[in-house]
Amino acid sequence: MKPKAARNILLSLLAFLGFGAIGGGGALIVSPTGTLIGMPPSILKNSPFHSFLIPGIILFALLGLGPLLVIPALLKKPTSKLAEKLNCFKDMHWSWTFSIYTAFILVAWIQLEMVFIQTVSWMHTFYMFLASVIILVSLTPTVRSLYKNHTN
Repeated sequence: MKPKAARNILLSLLAFLGFGAIGGGGALIVSPTGTLIGMPPSILKNSPFHSFLIPGIILFALLGLGPLLVIPALLKKPTSKLAEKLNCFKDMHWSWTFSIYTAFILVAWIQLEMVFIQTVSWMHTFYMFLASVIILVSLTPTVRSLYKNHTN
């Protein structure tokens, strides 16, 4: 696969996740009772939350804005001292690392959601699959070669 095609697949996966989480998180922020998206507040009984407001903010910020901010960074590869400090893969550009972080945040989000609501739906399976695909695409040699730091 050509490098730009592989990169575009990664960008598309991140965009899908980001826009979906902006929509879902935004709906939970606007309607903390969950009625806007048909989620009964009773599913929060085993969680530390009394409404969907805090989960909505977390979803909106981490899985909505997060991946949507990683996309332009993957395209432009800007320098960032702060992002580099958070980059545990020093041989790779921080934006690549943040795409991996995004997938792991998604896995953690889904795991916590399943624990709190004590059920598993097709959507959990779908988003776990999405996280896996983001990781797999990021780890392909083609994508890795695009984001390899040549200064190390």
